[in-house]
Amino acid sequence: MKKQMKLSLVRKAVMGVLPFYLFTFLPLTASAREDAISSPDGKLVVTVSDDGPCATYAVKYDGRQVLLPSPLGFKADFGDFTQKLRITTSRMGGADRLYQMHQTKRSWMHYVAAQLFVSFKNAAGQKITVEFSVSNNDVAFRYHIPRQKDDNPKSAVIQHESTGFVLPDGTTTFLTPQSKAMVGWERTKPSYEEEYKVDMPMTARSQYGEGYTFPCLFKLPAAKSQATEPGGWVLISETGVSSQYCGSHLSDYPYTIAFPMAGENNGIGTTTAGIALPGKTPWRTITVGNTLAPIVETTIAYDVVAPRYSFGTMENLEEFQESADCAACAPGDTKSDSVAKTSALSPQTSSLSPQPSYGRYTWSWLIWQDNSINYDDQVKFIDLASEMGYEFCLVDNWWDQNIGRERMAELSKYAQSKGVSLMLWYNSNGFENDAPQTPRDCLNTSMAREREMAWLQSIGVKGIKVDFFGGDKQETMKLYEDILFDANRYGIQCIFHGCTLPRGWERMYPNFVASEAVLASENVYFNEGAAVRQPFDLTMHPFCRNAVATMDWGGVIMNKYMSKDNKTRHTRKTTDAFEIASAFTNQTAIQCIAMQPNNLQELPQAELDFLKAIPTTWDETRYVDGYPGKYVVLARRHGDQWYVAGLNALKEPLTLTLDLDDFDVTRQFCDQVDKKGAVTGIAISPLKLKKGKAKITMQPNGGFVAY
Repeated sequence: MKKQMKLSLVRKAVMGVLPFYLFTFLPLTASAREDAISSPDGKLVVTVSDDGPCATYAVKYDGRQVLLPSPLGFKADFGDFTQKLRITTSRMGGADRLYQMHQTKRSWMHYVAAQLFVSFKNAAGQKITVEFSVSNNDVAFRYHIPRQKDDNPKSAVIQHESTGFVLPDGTTTFLTPQSKAMVGWERTKPSYEEEYKVDMPMTARSQYGEGYTFPCLFKLPAAKSQATEPGGWVLISETGVSSQYCGSHLSDYPYTIAFPMAGENNGIGTTTAGIALPGKTPWRTITVGNTLAPIVETTIAYDVVAPRYSFGTMENLEEFQESADCAACAPGDTKSDSVAKTSALSPQTSSLSPQPSYGRYTWSWLIWQDNSINYDDQVKFIDLASEMGYEFCLVDNWWDQNIGRERMAELSKYAQSKGVSLMLWYNSNGFENDAPQTPRDCLNTSMAREREMAWLQSIGVKGIKVDFFGGDKQETMKLYEDILFDANRYGIQCIFHGCTLPRGWERMYPNFVASEAVLASENVYFNEGAAVRQPFDLTMHPFCRNAVATMDWGGVIMNKYMSKDNKTRHTRKTTDAFEIASAFTNQTAIQCIAMQPNNLQELPQAELDFLKAIPTTWDETRYVDGYPGKYVVLARRHGDQWYVAGLNALKEPLTLTLDLDDFDVTRQFCDQVDKKGAVTGIAISPLKLKKGKAKITMQPNGGFVAY
């Protein structure tokens, strides 16, 4: 069928000026229409078409097909937009935004993108618009839903989306399954804590038949004409999810957006999304590259969202809300650009106060478990944090019963006298599952939160870790947002565990620090199988889970044995160099260094000194080398200091020749081995570079840091 119109958008790169875009209209004769948009560098091309039973989009990168024509649309209570859509109009826009953050993989982000707004009409004459924002390696798109005839409806229910992702045949997957609802320990799942499987065929069914949690990583097949060349990579996720929508995941193959299961949140709340009209859905994001560098380095989760409030205050709330709303407008519009630029101030450049704080924390519960939640043991871990120069100490579950609120105020005062701030654990329940730990019923209603946050502020607590959420329903998204907003008014920062993937929250909610949403370090304590699997997991996350959001893995573990006496139970399977390097490859601005008091006497002074100096905020992150689940090498910059860190999950030593010319590193912290190849400790030595390249060997389950 001939095409009625072809739209091409060409960017003119003009230094310091918002790019201009040229439209070329080619009128054709038939009823179908196809519009296309290119990234600023011209390599990434998105094509939108209404030729067929449903509207589709397709993606090419560097001349090869990344996504074949994939369905667009959704079904709402007022209309069906899954079929018989026809393009009515198209318009262009451009984004050029510079903004600053401090709790993610880099401090300054410069987002430059071409935008295309394609308006459709269904068979009943009802209208929607799909907005595409295309930067050099990222595609983000979402639906705009206007009011229809006679300015109605003013609200809608999105029953399901047909949004799909059709990858080329031969693509392999690196995915973790969505759990069944209300299963597992105390009916606390889904909690994004399932195991990854790698290099699987697309047709392999998910473990529980419920699809896969975001983000989803895919390896493309090599092109037939370039059989010796790697095929490239695709990372699919979503961002901008707030109380105004539900969280989504990926269905089983063929892949489409899937909404929450009915049983989540103990059956409370709908599986659909309620939305006020006019309204916009969250962004679906697609990151592509010939190598893994764009996957690791992407900032798309933050690029297309805006702060919803400022940290620790109600001041300028209207300005921030306007910024959040205007992030959905055409960025070429003067108002939206000016608001986004003025309200994206960093903590250092903003006039708003107070400011968030970041750093390292100690955590008794990981190894000493529930019995350590008493006043005397917490003093030991506060003292440990003080000795190491760490900023925080986390007091875990049962503190309200085992320590009590009056003595907790005393403990917080003691911690502050040692230069340490407390973070306290909370159960998010409520009614969403059977997790018994207390304190419960403190954060699940607005009245309870008001009392609790005021008390926390009064005793000097700086952060909370909230656990055991109920899934991805809109009802649960609202609870996340309510906790964040109410905590923010009292300057309280938030970490979530037993929870969903954060979707742009680091930028949307400035007091949000990180989420677990991963099979984390506590499992290394619970069972030896997880300890064996740890190297695989930590060489997987930089390419997937940690690529789109901060991740609270929960501990650089320095005990040799998973016990308080460091002599019994199963051993840690990683080397000390692996553990220390993981503090650089795992990214969160408040990082757990899970030292135990005995480590102060047991570890070599060189290790202690290195552990004292670990930074947690980064100005730049670069991919160096790696393969998901096998090994990873990343470079991160803190101020003027670069660190290049690597982990090896293989069963044999891995020798790499790395180009380190850009990073000004001169020394290496690594595993020391004897003549038989057994690891005997750590070694710090000059780094030998030849024409900017270094040959580095990582031991099995080992690692290194060059600095």
